[in-house]
Amino acid sequence: MENDIKLPQIDLAEYQYELPTERIAKHPHSPRDESKLMLYKGGNIEHKIFKDIVNEFDDTFTLFFNNTKVLPARLYFKKETGAQIEVFLLNPVAPTKDISAAMLAESGTVWECAIGNFKRWKDQKLEAAVEVEGKIEKLTVSHEDRTKRYVKFEWENPNLKFVDIISAAGNTPLPPYIKREATEEDKDTYQTVYSKNEGAVAAPTAGLHFTEAVLKQLADKGVREEEVTLHVSAGTFKPISSDIVTDHDMHNEQIIVTKENMKALIEAEKVACVGTTSMRTLESTYWYGVRVLEDKDATFDIKKLEPYEKANQNLPSRKEAFQAVLDLMEERGVDTLSGETSIFIMPGYDFKVIDALVTNFHLPSTTLVLLIAAFIGEDWRNIYNAALDNDYRFLSYGDSSLLFRK
Repeated sequence: MENDIKLPQIDLAEYQYELPTERIAKHPHSPRDESKLMLYKGGNIEHKIFKDIVNEFDDTFTLFFNNTKVLPARLYFKKETGAQIEVFLLNPVAPTKDISAAMLAESGTVWECAIGNFKRWKDQKLEAAVEVEGKIEKLTVSHEDRTKRYVKFEWENPNLKFVDIISAAGNTPLPPYIKREATEEDKDTYQTVYSKNEGAVAAPTAGLHFTEAVLKQLADKGVREEEVTLHVSAGTFKPISSDIVTDHDMHNEQIIVTKENMKALIEAEKVACVGTTSMRTLESTYWYGVRVLEDKDATFDIKKLEPYEKANQNLPSRKEAFQAVLDLMEERGVDTLSGETSIFIMPGYDFKVIDALVTNFHLPSTTLVLLIAAFIGEDWRNIYNAALDNDYRFLSYGDSSLLFRK
């Protein structure tokens, strides 16, 4: 079917820029809200401090945050020979594929994992002693399916859930471009102050700049604040390797929205998102609303090229799409809705929901740079050149920008 639709023609070389290694932030700015903020509005660029963001929103805006919580997803085990095996959590497989539910598993669970030193880990079980609430617990891992990299985790205490175990045993999964070991401080600084729902293996980094003080000031101005959930996957770091950009194997991520989110979206005059993950959540939920208007039994699993397949249809307004989702939730008597998305937002995408975006500065020639270019057009290059010329810090622990669509 993809061959029958008109897809954007993307030359990835046009989204390349030179990022010196020393511009990649290895540590967060402290305090969070005094990092740099680039403001792009009306086609103009201004340089500010992050806490100045309060001055850019008023009570016509609804601001959406991603409240996912980063898992300490990197675990280490030692073989009897002394060889170290790294097990990195990716996606739950059993007893459920739902990340939030998998966190509550008791006694055992199976996850798809990335495995460091994989060839040296054959069929033997590996063990680690974990201190949980002052007691030593034994965590055992074994291959459930070696070919698929499915790893089985087991522990003996029936009163402990998987989240308890990995919270004690795991390490903060700093991105691969931060060339250092995670520290105890990263457990705090690599989380947003509003993180709640465990399940991400990478932080929604635009939110790392917000403090309780900034959130309060926004609320005091009448800015409505809403939380959605997208559990950020490791696929967010995956480079585009396909010659044809639209062939890129876009990562799939779990999202959760609420009835209150739908009501807010219906009522909102303007919508701003903190981070590309919040943006992907809301835009994906719009396309789910399109599905629901066609078929109430439609599944909530937005495919990467679905928006382009439907581009020539008579599409509903933002309010109509979200009203359809709200009506469905009320009909089913549910307050939350879970789905999946692999939406690929690139130049040529027609935004249906978002008016403004808070986001960090991303790696060149990646899906995230394509998303920024889709949102503000060719000015993305002016923004990145200005960031390089004005000593902005890049990537997860780096500085931020507030971008308004023209």
